[in-house]
Amino acid sequence: QVQLVESGGGLVQAGGSLRLSCAASGRTLSGNAVGWFRQAPGKAREFVAGIGWRGSITYYGDSVKGRFSISRDNAKNTVYLQMNSLKPEDTAVYYCAADSNPWATRFKDDYDYWGQGTQVTVSS
Repeated sequence: QVQLVESGGGLVQAGGSLRLSCAASGRTLSGNAVGWFRQAPGKAREFVAGIGWRGSITYYGDSVKGRFSISRDNAKNTVYLQMNSLKPEDTAVYYCAADSNPWATRFKDDYDYWGQGTQVTVSS
């Protein structure tokens, strides 16, 4: 069993940046793909970014390409989401999730472990 804890959310003005962290405990994440998802009020949970177990393969949702960057530090058992050029429409609760497989996917049903989420609010 692995526990995931997100941190780094907060309130930021449009155009600003935040870096989210997803720290794992219970066991190592080094063999697992990890994804970031987000959910705004009244909307479905949306894929944001995913990273394979080595960190060399990454995927991004269309709405965040070129602005967000996912990375991982397996020695620290942590995955990061660097968010730049934030927009009000990025406002959501952001969740990290770990897949039992090493290859990242865009589909939330493929992920087995989820954190509790961290709120990101972007003001205009």
